[in-house]
Amino acid sequence: MSDEQQAEAEQVDEEVESGIQDGDFVRLAYTVRTIEDGDVVDTTDKEVAEEAEIDVEGYEFEPRVVIVGAGHVFPEVDEALIGAEAGDEGTVEIPAVDAFGEYDEDDVRTVSANKIDEDDRYPGAQVTIDGEQGRLETIIGGRARVNFNHPLAGEDLEYEYEVLELVDDREEQASGLLGMYLQQAPEVWIQTDEVEEEQVVESDDDEDEDAEPETETVTVEKDTLYIEATPQMTMNQQWMFSKQQIAQDIMQRLDIDRVIVQETIEGGMGGMGGLGGMMGGAGGADIEEAIEDVDIDADELAAELDADEE
Repeated sequence: MSDEQQAEAEQVDEEVESGIQDGDFVRLAYTVRTIEDGDVVDTTDKEVAEEAEIDVEGYEFEPRVVIVGAGHVFPEVDEALIGAEAGDEGTVEIPAVDAFGEYDEDDVRTVSANKIDEDDRYPGAQVTIDGEQGRLETIIGGRARVNFNHPLAGEDLEYEYEVLELVDDREEQASGLLGMYLQQAPEVWIQTDEVEEEQVVESDDDEDEDAEPETETVTVEKDTLYIEATPQMTMNQQWMFSKQQIAQDIMQRLDIDRVIVQETIEGGMGGMGGLGGMMGGAGGADIEEAIEDVDIDADELAAELDADEE
């Protein structure tokens, strides 16, 4: 290959690698609609949601931070983002099979009405049967017809997007990931902490292989992500059941050593004064005196318990 050809090949490689690539964090504004009826499925625009008569209370309508190629958006959108630049806009069509699946008649089944809570025995109710979620279509006597297809099964979608910016700041990246997982973005910050930990000391003495390894306390630096938990976050089911996985994902993607979640509880009861009424009016000093007046002999208590068991 001549020098000129090699230069051209390198130029082509540079062009291919330019723009957004797999693993990049980008901030997206988007609206997803069904192609057939134009119904809004999801959006980051509050005005669009209000026009579609979607309940906006308690939901943060703002652009989302996603990682390209991480499965945060449909594969077709990931492909469209590769090579794009901040400011680019586009519309991608998502076939039903790649969105929420094709509609399957076999997933509409008749079940015993006894498997449905009495409060949910009406058409349109969301029900769970044997761990599977579905929508109740009809109920007659002791039989119920339940549709276990996803509500958007069989719908082709239109994904309209705008790339607002690439996100390079790690704190913004962490906030964006939490917002994606929890539908809200709590306050976060990253700092380097000095932490004491035990480390095994290597020894040249191999005489006693069964001896306990020697350790020493050393001070190491750890990049720490701090999350200021809100009451809404602590009650979020996704967080309650998956916080370990969420934290691990953030640590791996952002090269963070540890995550610390802080929860602030504001005072409002005058210190511990409110406990007096709950304890029958016993103040702290009275409780201490009462404890001192109790004479418990552990041996006698153990003997009594043994006697009761016999």
